[in-house]
Amino acid sequence: MKLKHLSYALTLALVAAGSLQAKTVDITLTAKEVSLPIDNKGTMATTWTFDGQVPGPLVRVTEGDTVNVTLINDKANHNSHSIDMHASQEDVLTDFEPVSPGSVGKYTFVAKHPGVFFYHCGADPMIQHVARGMYGAILVEPKDSTMPKADREYVLVQSEQYPNPENVPEMMANKWSHVVFNGIPFRYDPVHDEAASKMLQAKPGELVRIYFVNAGPNEFSSFHPIAGIWESVYPSGNPKNVLHGMQSYVVGPGDAATFDIRSPKEGANAIVSHSLRQALTGAIAVLQFTNDADPAMGHGDNIIVR
Repeated sequence: MKLKHLSYALTLALVAAGSLQAKTVDITLTAKEVSLPIDNKGTMATTWTFDGQVPGPLVRVTEGDTVNVTLINDKANHNSHSIDMHASQEDVLTDFEPVSPGSVGKYTFVAKHPGVFFYHCGADPMIQHVARGMYGAILVEPKDSTMPKADREYVLVQSEQYPNPENVPEMMANKWSHVVFNGIPFRYDPVHDEAASKMLQAKPGELVRIYFVNAGPNEFSSFHPIAGIWESVYPSGNPKNVLHGMQSYVVGPGDAATFDIRSPKEGANAIVSHSLRQALTGAIAVLQFTNDADPAMGHGDNIIVR
């Protein structure tokens, strides 16, 4: 069958019933060079994006699906862009080639491996396109999963902010100013930035699953829940790759992993990169366990909290 969209709730129900058949999924993303906030105070900067968002939209398919990828490069843009999906196995010279402004690129792949994967622009210089915001996550749901069902899910994409997005030599020298989750320093941390308006939420006892992608372009992340322990870690998000009772797990640039955590009581964990220079410049997200947790958070379209 060929579907442009299958609701997440229906997908889970079909996976649980073992009746989800491979399908064809059409994914269309538009490269847009737009002005977006780069901090909680609303400071604006020219940003290169997929669909005008940082990170780009979450792409969600199922293992075995045929995925048709279309990249539209908006005619108002000044630069060529491309899309490299780490869930695919393609010809880097043809399928991932840059698309000029006003043009369209297409390729098709079969999602053979389950997990959470990075996608990004690969146009030259790649380091600049990633640093300016052209990245996101693609989740390939397993056909037969041994992973427990999560009560809530969140996507966190780590990246570095550079003071001058035109200065490629500074990017090559790793002279970043902030390391951030989902595009903004301390986006989910009102403790360190009182302008932050949101924390991640769950109820005590709920299993929280965090899909973590390290967009880089340069830094490794030592992903750690302060005042908590990762119940399970799945490198690359593949259910066959499982570690238990982990205090932290290192995810390199361009890599990803899935993390499960829960708390038996009300309170909070601070999800950080335990490289403290990274955490104290922005890579902290507060996960609040409260009986009053917003029922909409961590579900459906709200797993990337914007």
